[in-house]
Amino acid sequence: MIVGVGIDVAEIARFGESLERTPQLADRLFVTAELWLPSGERRGVASLAARFAAKEALAKALGAPGGLRWTDAEICQEDSGRPWLRVRGTVAERAEALGVRSWHVSLSHDAGVASAVVIAEG
Repeated sequence: MIVGVGIDVAEIARFGESLERTPQLADRLFVTAELWLPSGERRGVASLAARFAAKEALAKALGAPGGLRWTDAEICQEDSGRPWLRVRGTVAERAEALGVRSWHVSLSHDAGVASAVVIAEG
């Protein structure tokens, strides 16, 4: 049973400008593993914008309650490139209250826009 669906988009250039203007913003939005590639390079702004869109979509799938911490949701990636969610803290508590047992995540970026869809399944 689907508990919730969320979708969000982020303009990549605008998101990049926000990160440049407020360097500490990245640490408020992302856990360390989301910021860095396995090679040790920092992820590109398009990838980060898509991850931010996924966190916004996740909040919408949970009914957009107040009090969720951005870093309590982590967008992970399998070796194949497939994204998946790891939740903890405030996000895990809300998901448990709603009966969420699994997540489906899709990320994309093209033509200057990053997008994400999150489905919460119970």
